[in-house]
Amino acid sequence: EPSEELRLGLVELLSLLLQRCGASAAPYLGDIARVLQATLLDHYAEVRRESCRCAVACARAAPEHFHMQSESLIKPLMQTISHQHYRVRVDVIQATGAVIQFGNGKSVDDVLSHLAQRLFDEIPKVRHAVTTVIGEWLLHLRDRYSYFHKLIPLLLGSFTDEIPENAKLAWTYWEKIGLQWEKENEEDLKDKMDFSVSPSHYPKGETRPGLGCRELVSRNLSKILPGLCHDMTDWVESTRVKASQLLFTLLLHAEDHITQHMELLLRTLYQACSDEESEVVKNSVKAAELIGTFVSPKVSLKLITSAFGQTPKASCVMVLAAVIRGSPKEILQPHVTQLGSTLSQAGVCQRSEEVFYMEQLLYCVQALIEVCQEDCKEISLQLMKVLVTIMAIPSSQDLKEKVEKTMSSLAEVQQLESCHCLYKQHITQLMEWVSVSCEGWTCYSPEVLQFEVIATHSGPVIGEALDDFTLVLKTCLQPSRDPQMRLKLFTVLSQLLQKASETINSQGLFPSYLETVIKDILAPNLQWHAGRTAAAIRATAVLCLWALIHCEMLSPKEVLKVKDELMPQVIASMDEDSKITRLMACRIVDVFLKVCGRQFDADKFKNTYTEVLKRLDDASCDVRLAAAHTLANWFKGLKDSDVKSSMEGHVEFLYQELLIHLDDPDENLQKAVLEVLKEGSVLYPDLLVREIEGVVHKHQTPVYCNQLLHHIQSAKESA
Repeated sequence: EPSEELRLGLVELLSLLLQRCGASAAPYLGDIARVLQATLLDHYAEVRRESCRCAVACARAAPEHFHMQSESLIKPLMQTISHQHYRVRVDVIQATGAVIQFGNGKSVDDVLSHLAQRLFDEIPKVRHAVTTVIGEWLLHLRDRYSYFHKLIPLLLGSFTDEIPENAKLAWTYWEKIGLQWEKENEEDLKDKMDFSVSPSHYPKGETRPGLGCRELVSRNLSKILPGLCHDMTDWVESTRVKASQLLFTLLLHAEDHITQHMELLLRTLYQACSDEESEVVKNSVKAAELIGTFVSPKVSLKLITSAFGQTPKASCVMVLAAVIRGSPKEILQPHVTQLGSTLSQAGVCQRSEEVFYMEQLLYCVQALIEVCQEDCKEISLQLMKVLVTIMAIPSSQDLKEKVEKTMSSLAEVQQLESCHCLYKQHITQLMEWVSVSCEGWTCYSPEVLQFEVIATHSGPVIGEALDDFTLVLKTCLQPSRDPQMRLKLFTVLSQLLQKASETINSQGLFPSYLETVIKDILAPNLQWHAGRTAAAIRATAVLCLWALIHCEMLSPKEVLKVKDELMPQVIASMDEDSKITRLMACRIVDVFLKVCGRQFDADKFKNTYTEVLKRLDDASCDVRLAAAHTLANWFKGLKDSDVKSSMEGHVEFLYQELLIHLDDPDENLQKAVLEVLKEGSVLYPDLLVREIEGVVHKHQTPVYCNQLLHHIQSAKESA
């Protein structure tokens, strides 16, 4: 019939006949089935819908005979179940439910995959229809016991439906199914019903399902889990999300029955926790927490830590953190020492520099502190090693702040005031831990970064471990060692020296190590070697020396001891490419002249002023001013020296050069040079006057020459 309205009228007439005739239509079921096979595939959507209602009426009219024809309707129904109109899909699902419930139950296998797909339907009413059909089958299907393992996952999958009404419907059906199964198997469950004890530790925010529901899942878990684990790694994102949600629900029901499936579960969770979809990872972590809640740590931790023995991945560490979070404190306590030892092993905490891996390691430590609280005292050192290692990895500031918070939490559970108290508690062991291999360190050794963290983050506590600290520096800062590593360690030393009273000299003990620091560490590294790295090392060594002098740890008495050894290298450093190195070198020479200049011999005076004088032509204004100040102290030192008489020629040359710099474009340098000449005029005033008179007519700014002449005249009159 070409007319859609007539075809629809004919199917409506068939429905009316079935309603009126009921069981009397049984002899004609074959004819009716053939009609419906055609109309279920009609191009007109309303004909398909009416055909679905007709199929339901047919199934209810003669259930004793309908099973002989029901299979013939399954194929056209499944061809229509993905129709573009959602109302058609709803009617098809309802018809499928009735056709199988009143027909041949063997057809369940033919429709399950199609119904499972409809659970991903965008229309909530379609998902509602699937939930209703599956719930009815689990309650009333004659062969339901044979299909529990196939139907339960579909119903439980609706627990996480985004529409609350659908989720509530699934729960309602599931509770009824559980209670019905309890009644049907009362003899089998008698002991469990009479003596069942609620677990003392249960996941927060979760309601414990009834006994029948739990038993149903536990008894069918071995059949459900393999397929579900396969779906957890499916290429379709929505399938993986749904499977991960279902896994959590199943484990919540299975409770301690999870134990026998641990190997498969952990293998799946390791993969799922590496998923690109955050929802899959989130659900997998929740599932792993249930393992901690219901499975004995003796089993779960053994299996997880054995995976660490191969190649620990971030996902393994993530699962371990979740298992720890889900575990009760009293059950986890006997395993705390083992966990601390595992996490602090070099193969675990130093396995990767990936920020993601380190974050998971940090979450493990946080979970241990959160669950075990004061019991963490016995593994405090191991946790500190892990936290120091995480802090040592170059990463974001955010991760470093998290580590500091975790350290504060670790201190708090041990009733310590701060992180510094934590360092104080373990500083000796930590220094021994990092320094044991210091003879083989290179710039790539993680111990270098760990040493840096301990030295720079322990604050005043490092001042209590100077024996180990200076030994490491002495061993690693020899010129023959890796240049990049030396540069890192010198940078650490210079940072500490800038706040010496708050760090390495907090106990006032550092001066007793000065001789070692200067003679065995600084002096060898001030010697010239080719290359940029070598220049950077010399720069940091000069900075360290200046820091020692600036913070007044290097007293005048100490300066006298080391001047002969250091002076040549420092003077040579005034010719470095680095502006800061030249500046610091000028300042150091200035201090040396101030403290012990009068004890210099003629050669030292000569070598010093010739190098300093070159700095008056430096590209940096700061360096030129520092050089001028140094020359002023050179004149002061020479004035009281025994070699003054033999230096007249050099002084004359110096006068000549300084007079040239009185014409420098920089006014500040002009004034500085004027002050130098005033200081130097005391030595040979007449000589200086002759030099001034010889050049005054050439000067662009003769005013400074006149001021200098006036100063010399006034000095003579005063004398």
